[in-house]
Amino acid sequence: MSGRLGDLSPKQEAALKQIREIMKDLLTPEHDDHFVLRWLRARNFDLKKTEQMMRSDFAWRKHMGANTILDDFVVPEVLQKYYPGGICGQDKQGALVWMDPVGRIDSKGMLKSARKLEILKSKVHLLESLYRRFAVLTREQGRLIDQIVIVFDMEHFGMKHLWKPGVDVFIEIVQMFEAHYPETLKNCFVINAPKIFPVAFNIIKPFLSEDTARKIHVMGSQYKETLLKHIDADQLPEHWGGSQRDPDGNPYCVSKVCMGGEIPEVYYSQDLSDLSGFTEASIGRGSTLKVPIELNKNNSILRWQFKTDGFDIGFGVFRKTVEGHQKTGDMEVILPSDRVNSHLVPEDGSVTCKQSGTYVLRFDNSYSWARSKKVFYIIEVLEPDTDMDLSKDLSFSNLNDNDADYDSESSH
Repeated sequence: MSGRLGDLSPKQEAALKQIREIMKDLLTPEHDDHFVLRWLRARNFDLKKTEQMMRSDFAWRKHMGANTILDDFVVPEVLQKYYPGGICGQDKQGALVWMDPVGRIDSKGMLKSARKLEILKSKVHLLESLYRRFAVLTREQGRLIDQIVIVFDMEHFGMKHLWKPGVDVFIEIVQMFEAHYPETLKNCFVINAPKIFPVAFNIIKPFLSEDTARKIHVMGSQYKETLLKHIDADQLPEHWGGSQRDPDGNPYCVSKVCMGGEIPEVYYSQDLSDLSGFTEASIGRGSTLKVPIELNKNNSILRWQFKTDGFDIGFGVFRKTVEGHQKTGDMEVILPSDRVNSHLVPEDGSVTCKQSGTYVLRFDNSYSWARSKKVFYIIEVLEPDTDMDLSKDLSFSNLNDNDADYDSESSH
């Protein structure tokens, strides 16, 4: 049985009655059986887990102001203009279709222009508006509309999108969606997936339920044909295989779908100097700090972010070619050492490491015989999903910090 109203087993019927009794202190007449069944399905009709999830949600909604957010929260202009995505139509069963050109998001510009809480609240605002739209369409069309289909277009997605603060916010959005809007996602189609997609997906995968993961489909080059099996052409912009155009002929339908883009600096207002979670280290005058990192998989991404206090620092990435001690000058150069003004602007970057092995990130203060330096840094290893073959369509049926060893020395 599907667990939906009209398709319940006797056991599921009993669970529906029981959870209503258990939650009677919080449920109101507006919380119909469709609403309650969403939570039961999300927890496989386990009453204890369902109660825990629902009570957590009621507390979260009060804290976030979700019940009144459509009336008392104004989405910042920069998010309205530059956060990609929009509803372009409905699929063949009525689910709303959200087209999301995620590869065009300027995550760094976004976090320079809006506080994280504003971004999260804007997503709550969006989801609450979708639920209001569900109710309207259900009345108008005489059928239950309560789910969305998401199409993630990853064209232009690159290493810059793996910037840690931006990824962290995306993970929070995913967690919020999973915990507070269960059973809302019908399907998720990923198109134009780049070579680094397996790495990006591996970051997000731990935060997805198995049910959500099963709904993700990574499409090959013939994705337009597949989309049209699920979505009629008149419900899809021409650029993605449909027949929709804006009145001015725009095939992206930008009147419905925000295409993102680089955010003008006039919107910048946030200081990105939050150092929570960073490791602090002092580098003596004329010295270096080497941080060795072990990579266990080929094609892993080594990612870093650092800031210095008051003065610049040299930075480079190297790979050891022999076991045991090896001078940096004898190692393979991955990123040549260069002085960076990380005291003015936090430095971040990444490299794809084709070979596994020991990599060394070196902070170089050897040129400064007058001053010691203080550095704050985060280093991460992003491993690819080695089971993913982007040459063909993929669906997922289930889901199954290196400790830094610091070595301050004066020699290279």
